[in-house]
Amino acid sequence: MPVVNRINAFAEDMTAWRRHLHGIPELAFDCHETAAFVAERLREFGVDELHEGIATTGIVAIIEGQGEGPTIGLRADMDALPIQEATGKDYASTREGKMHACGHDGHTTMLLGAARYLAETRNFAGRVALIFQPAEEAGGGAGVMVEEGIMERFEIAQVYGIHNVPGFDEGAFYTTPGPIMAAVDEFHIHIKGKGGHGAMPHESRDPVVAACGIATAIQTIVSRNHVAAQDLVVSVTQIHTGTADNIIPETAYINGTVRTFDRDVQAMVMRRMQQIVDGQAASYDVTAELDYEVGYPATVNDPAKAEAAIAAATEVVGAAQVHGDYGREMGAEDFSFMLEKRPGAYLFLGAGEGAGLHHPEYDFNDEIAPLGASFFARIVERAQPAGGK
Repeated sequence: MPVVNRINAFAEDMTAWRRHLHGIPELAFDCHETAAFVAERLREFGVDELHEGIATTGIVAIIEGQGEGPTIGLRADMDALPIQEATGKDYASTREGKMHACGHDGHTTMLLGAARYLAETRNFAGRVALIFQPAEEAGGGAGVMVEEGIMERFEIAQVYGIHNVPGFDEGAFYTTPGPIMAAVDEFHIHIKGKGGHGAMPHESRDPVVAACGIATAIQTIVSRNHVAAQDLVVSVTQIHTGTADNIIPETAYINGTVRTFDRDVQAMVMRRMQQIVDGQAASYDVTAELDYEVGYPATVNDPAKAEAAIAAATEVVGAAQVHGDYGREMGAEDFSFMLEKRPGAYLFLGAGEGAGLHHPEYDFNDEIAPLGASFFARIVERAQPAGGK
């Protein structure tokens, strides 16, 4: 397969890029050193346009193809996580409490590999927009780049992204038409009662039992308020209250996450959660305030673009390694903001055995980087063939 072979010719360079990036992890929008490294490589490759400082540290680079045609967008995320690395690698993070525990260093490398190939060969019509995005983990950098107008400014007609997945077959691609990842919201509930002595609870208004009642009642949203055939997750993940065994505290705090695919289901959860919080607060004679934060929307693949992605991936790794009916999962991804604005597809790329994402011993598998880069190259050449073939 010529694309794989050509990109494999600089696979060692890609490994070096990735390991350099792995050593300098940066969080959220503060990807200044990462972006500078990316920009330097793109200049070396000879991209036609380089636009920096989008969403603080985001980059969009343009490569012109042969003749007129639309613009196809390819996206990679650049940010790391606030985790202390425990891999023991000689290229491990040099930043205390920060590491690339999700493989965004690998995603950036895959797109750099595709950029080098595409700038060299230009075997496509129209243009390619290379999107290097900060703040996927927190802050919704994709949404900010969309709000700052990248789709309109660069006339992007379709857009594609990849995420590596440890535990999936190495080098295999997974995607699906339609929804592939859920919308993610979070909720915060602040409860205020009246503190007192643990031996005299009748003189208090106990926020602890109120918190327990609210947390339990919230679980009925999934079990009793929605159609079982629709995917929905409501998880209480934190309850904080109290300081001692003989003191009834004044306040309590509840936090959790909601995952949905359907906006009507999301609206139902918001309505029922408010009703539960208000009703439970009244029943326990406390006050409670719900702060419901709508986060990333569902990641929804355009069916036709998903089929195009499956065809491109098949050319790279063969049909046996491409799973086009993967289905959907309850994780979330801010690439969803880009897919809300333009048709496209999101794919998973199997990384083989190893520590899971967001684990302190995780490390990106450099062997799959040429495959991701090759997919990006083939989706461009197939979607916008040179000479209109």
